[in-house]
Amino acid sequence: MAGGLLLVLLGVWQAGPALAAARGAGTQGTFTAVRADCFEHHPGKHLCTWLGDFRSDDGKVVRKGLTLYDSEQDSLTAGRTVYAFDTGRPDHVYGAGGSREWVTVVILFVLGAVLMARPLLFRRRSRETARQPVASGDARGPGHARSA
Repeated sequence: MAGGLLLVLLGVWQAGPALAAARGAGTQGTFTAVRADCFEHHPGKHLCTWLGDFRSDDGKVVRKGLTLYDSEQDSLTAGRTVYAFDTGRPDHVYGAGGSREWVTVVILFVLGAVLMARPLLFRRRSRETARQPVASGDARGPGHARSA
């Protein structure tokens, strides 16, 4: 149950920013790519994320060293500036396409609810099984002789 509660709480903590990212809500601005951070995902296949700086359209918000979450990351190059928005996450901003992080939040809620409910459902089944009457007498039924 505790694990389920932890997952639900994690989902609650992530829900606001994930929904904002899905809607494209937040501080509008630009992301300037500084460097790619790449690793080999499969032999011969590299996955890269871009680190860079975010600047709001009004110039009041400047954040450095952030990761850009965007499906178009493969087309970035160092120094290129693209549209982005900031939902307040401490380590990243989102590109024009937003995000589908809300799917992860829904999964956290569902798994958490299942884990929290499991002990209650198991306990209920145990009680129902204990309440069922047990037939008395010979389990083989009438007409069978008992051996001595």
